[in-house]
Amino acid sequence: MRLITALCLATALAAPAMAQTTPRASTPFTLSSGTPRTPEQLAVRFTSARLAFDIRPETKSLQAQALLDFTATGEVPAIVLELDTVFDITRIDVDGIPVTTWTNPEGRLTIPLPRPLEPGQATAISIAYEGQPRTAPRAPWNGGFVWSESAGQPWIASAVQGEGCDLFWPCIDHPMAEPEQVELLITVPKGLSAPANGRLIERTEHGDGSTTWHWQARQPNTYAISLNVGPFAELSGSYSSRFGNTIAMNFWPLAATAPDKAQALFDEFPRQLEFFESTIGPFPFADEKMGVVESPHLGMEHQSINAYGNGYKKDGKGYDWLLQHELAHEWFGNQLTNVDWDDMWLHEGFGTYMQPLYARWLNGERAMQAELQTMRLTLKNRFPLVSGQSRDAGTVYTDTTGPALDLYYKGALIAHTLRLHIGDEAFYESLRRLVYGRPDPQPGNFQPRYASTPDFIAIVNQVTGRDMGWFFDAYLYQAALPDLIMTRQGTDVWLEWKTGNGTPFPMPVEVEVDGQVLTLPMTNNRAHFIAPEQTHILLDPGSRILRRLSYLEDTP
Repeated sequence: MRLITALCLATALAAPAMAQTTPRASTPFTLSSGTPRTPEQLAVRFTSARLAFDIRPETKSLQAQALLDFTATGEVPAIVLELDTVFDITRIDVDGIPVTTWTNPEGRLTIPLPRPLEPGQATAISIAYEGQPRTAPRAPWNGGFVWSESAGQPWIASAVQGEGCDLFWPCIDHPMAEPEQVELLITVPKGLSAPANGRLIERTEHGDGSTTWHWQARQPNTYAISLNVGPFAELSGSYSSRFGNTIAMNFWPLAATAPDKAQALFDEFPRQLEFFESTIGPFPFADEKMGVVESPHLGMEHQSINAYGNGYKKDGKGYDWLLQHELAHEWFGNQLTNVDWDDMWLHEGFGTYMQPLYARWLNGERAMQAELQTMRLTLKNRFPLVSGQSRDAGTVYTDTTGPALDLYYKGALIAHTLRLHIGDEAFYESLRRLVYGRPDPQPGNFQPRYASTPDFIAIVNQVTGRDMGWFFDAYLYQAALPDLIMTRQGTDVWLEWKTGNGTPFPMPVEVEVDGQVLTLPMTNNRAHFIAPEQTHILLDPGSRILRRLSYLEDTP
């Protein structure tokens, strides 16, 4: 009864179903995240979620109860959620009244209401369920739960970005369905810790040696709600922000991790916070924490509790790239959330671009250029970064159907080209407006927000005072990179831009002619200049423009 005690609910769970002997398979619908919302889902505001989990490592299972509050924005005859069918649902209440007419085919849970909600009316849904959540085949890329061990004790983590929140809690599995507030009550066996999202409210010790960890977070990204259980140590400190507030820093390495390695990673926290706050703006969750937990998979951007599994590796960068990348997602992913998976480059592209920028901030221009060149060698250019149509997570992250890794590296190189073209002042103001919804963010004057690719294009147009549609059309909505073609005849030299669909691309080009650099406007995609026949001509000597490079196309 630990779970009931932790929830402090008046109603008790029905008699538990028989324990599963063989794990069930998640349905294709459950394994797809970001499918279009139903009319019922579009007509509610998800006001709060109170999620209690009793973790059972010995059976790789959990017993759970979710108390979900919704407010209607239109007429709502039923509450429609997603929850994996691997679980046995033992009871559902609507406003305290048991209901038995619910259905959950393929993992779309429909709960009829006694009477339709009118706009402004609220309802509370309680769902008790239990079972064995999907075990991740290859976390974090093919997600679910990871059941591992450290020093003979359970070490458990959830990683569900691609498959969605419905792998372990009843949610609306779409980027725009973030609950406004979440409470997590995680009960774990004796000797284990359960760091999670948000602020720690309390820890409650039970008579059997188990502990319930009670956390509270505001508006977390749906897939960013995270369970982490293990024999952790804890490092804590605080960071004095340039914006006048203080940020709690917490790191939960495994107790078995060498203390010097854990401390060295923790020492990177304030330096990385300084970079992001000076470059983008205030840490978005300063009222909660900058939190990191060691995980039995590579990593994931779980809001205020990023998963870290890079093994404390040194790779010559002078910083831990995984720690920095996941921290970037607190701005690009958690503070700013895309409205659709088709806009995922806003998370991954800008988040990835923070790495070469940080490399320069730490170690200078050569460090940045080395990272950019490594990224350039990875590009596939098989699919546009943005299709202009609604997409689910699987489509955009699979390289046979979507941009996949191009979201990261092509997105970052597009950001670099944009910055050099419009200048630092306009670029960083555009990012602040994208992330915070305003150019002057300060602690307390912004909330987590949603944005789309068209929103960002509109921001850049406004900040620069120019129509930059040609730039984004060439780079985002077409797979092929712009191709700069040079033709020489005697002393005459012609340059021409060719894009995938032949649209205008007036990107100025720097040309080095025997060591002298010229900047050529590309009116109607073309330019002409005179150069002696024996001169050496180098296009774009500073590698400022992301463009087709034929010699890279032969590189595996």
